[in-house]
Amino acid sequence: MRNAIVRFAALYVFNVAVLLVLGLVLRSVYVGWNALWAAVILTLAALALKPALLKWFRSSAAKSAGDRSGFGEKIVQYAIIFLVELIIWAATVLLSGVSVSGFFWGWIVPPIVLLIGWVIYDRFDDRLRAKAGAVYDATSAKITGKQAAGSTTPATPDSPATKAGEHELADGLTPEQRRMLDEL
Repeated sequence: MRNAIVRFAALYVFNVAVLLVLGLVLRSVYVGWNALWAAVILTLAALALKPALLKWFRSSAAKSAGDRSGFGEKIVQYAIIFLVELIIWAATVLLSGVSVSGFFWGWIVPPIVLLIGWVIYDRFDDRLRAKAGAVYDATSAKITGKQAAGSTTPATPDSPATKAGEHELADGLTPEQRRMLDEL
């Protein structure tokens, strides 16, 4: 579960940035605040739809791979990748508030920009997911009150001040108030 959340969060943040850049660079694409919702759709499509579509298209193309040259096979593979990116872009536009105008600049160029963005993301993916995983572990540890699994920070024994603080939390009294109460 942790890996899925970290993977989704890292890709989501990157997709928001790519969509905002896409909206700034291309006049034919209006993203605006819709980038937040569009990134959810884009991330879900990239994580669930993209692998399924690639597998289906590649298995269909593999049936006739023997009839093509090496160069022809590369062209087919690139065409498959572009077609999958186009389907994902179309789903993002149709299911979010992103609006496009113009066929070439609104429907053909953005999937290419997304593909370039995901290539860049793939280069930084391991470092980004490691950082997101550390943030997730730290947050989880704070919520549960336990040390994060795999954390390199050893548990330190409680100091007298820590013990006094825990004792104070237990009854709500400071040591001075507790002493005064005991004297009564």
